[in-house]
Amino acid sequence: MTKAMELPIHIRRNGLNPVEELARAREDEGVVLVETPFGAPAYVICRHEDVRQVLADPARFSSARTPFPGAEQMSADERAKMQAGQLIGFDPPEHTRLRRTLTPEFTVRRMRRLEPRIVEIVQAALDDLERAGKPADLVEHFALPVPSLVICELLGVPHGDRAEFHERSVRLLDISLPMEQRVAAQREDRAYMSELVARAQADPGEDLLGMLVREHGHDLSTDELVGIAGLLLLAGHETTSNMLGLGTLTLLRHPEQLAMIREDPAQVEPAVEELLRWMSIVQALPPRTTTTDVKIAGHLIPEGSLVICSLPAANRDPAFIDDPETLDISRGAAGHAAFGHGVHHCLGAPLARMEMRIAFPALLRRFPGLALADPSEQPNFRATSLVYGVHTLRVTW
Repeated sequence: MTKAMELPIHIRRNGLNPVEELARAREDEGVVLVETPFGAPAYVICRHEDVRQVLADPARFSSARTPFPGAEQMSADERAKMQAGQLIGFDPPEHTRLRRTLTPEFTVRRMRRLEPRIVEIVQAALDDLERAGKPADLVEHFALPVPSLVICELLGVPHGDRAEFHERSVRLLDISLPMEQRVAAQREDRAYMSELVARAQADPGEDLLGMLVREHGHDLSTDELVGIAGLLLLAGHETTSNMLGLGTLTLLRHPEQLAMIREDPAQVEPAVEELLRWMSIVQALPPRTTTTDVKIAGHLIPEGSLVICSLPAANRDPAFIDDPETLDISRGAAGHAAFGHGVHHCLGAPLARMEMRIAFPALLRRFPGLALADPSEQPNFRATSLVYGVHTLRVTW
């Protein structure tokens, strides 16, 4: 990486942990001014209470006023098409209108209907991992295919296209790549999703995309359908797959807590919450733009400034939780910000929780001797990705 692309403080990690400089920024200033990889300055919010304040206030911290990466390389018409349907890029009431079309499909009750199928998908992935033979890449055979197949079936996306859209999503999230490559990935992604939406409009199935066409085709434009589908596909497999991969690495490095999850079903749900908090794989939520001068942690942030909420810093804030640097799966970590907060709180959180609640204990019981293939080997971390994780994780059993 060139010096010009040096990672800002909120993206840097030291293995499984945020860098010490981020913790110091949280304890000392609470807000730190950084230069983003794209040259624009931004204020990084580090404290848990302040992060929740920003995320709960779209009137002063606007998503809609914040340009998405690469927008400057597009015409006004292309920018509008790329933005359409992207819930994370809108404020109420437009955000409310878009989200309302999806909310009924992502309730805990609706997600429970998927549980038997998710169990089948997890077991099939475990079979594939075993067939691969040891040592095997846990990401390739388990962490990636489980959420990928779940979201593909939910949306009605051909699972045979998985490798293609995974490669594209990696490019979309890698901030070390030249913007031209990331813009190309955006265009490829939109073209692909446009084909899927056209098929659904011609013959809507029983999947989520078909439901949107049948029930909301009159109030959602084609561009909005394309944007919604693309966002769900990206978020639905990138985040959970990295939680499964990085979560397994974390548990292997905390064997006593791994054993608790394997042996006691009551530990699974609080363990998932603590893993979400402690790892905070989403490095930062999309930037907001201030609509007025605001004061946070004693710092005056001028109107029109970019504001970035650091989730790893917030979730390890000692003002939020005792002994935050210690992984303790028994505490559950209620109130963490791993899924965001406020109107943009992750729509798919019930689905992600269910996948992890099923997948982690199933993996650990199927392979009670699960271990790193080479404990001395440095994991291949996704160091420049907006969603942290591991590219590969070689395991044995």
